[in-house]
Amino acid sequence: MVVYFPRNNHTDHAPHLISEKKGDYFSSKSGGSLVQHALVMLLELYHQDLISLTQIVEKTSHNVAEAYRIKERGYIREGYYADLVLIDLNLSTTVNAKNILYKCGWSPVSGQTFHSTITHTWVNGNLVFDNGHIDPRIKGMPLGFEKIR
Repeated sequence: MVVYFPRNNHTDHAPHLISEKKGDYFSSKSGGSLVQHALVMLLELYHQDLISLTQIVEKTSHNVAEAYRIKERGYIREGYYADLVLIDLNLSTTVNAKNILYKCGWSPVSGQTFHSTITHTWVNGNLVFDNGHIDPRIKGMPLGFEKIR
């Protein structure tokens, strides 16, 4: 089964070297390199029947766009930017050094196998990620926010 999702626009990450993450709470760098794998980790909960695909879309796209009042994002609608991911729910993937896209070169989920794979990503309607290949010519753009009243 292949599913289209509005692209997750909100997951933060901090691409620190593994050496910068060692140490105690006060001396190690904060954050984690998880943005690449956040959606497939959520899809593991779907495969365990703990959350629906609709709930994943709501929590990662719709609710974020509404909470931050992001203009023309978070939904698949006419006139909205086409920020999308294409997922194969039945194609498993194992995280390893060859497929990690983080600049720091490591992930806390290295060695983990997930039941689903992100095969394609579109940013503003442009195909950026195609089965492991990134088009470096495509760049994002600043988000627009509705005026808070």
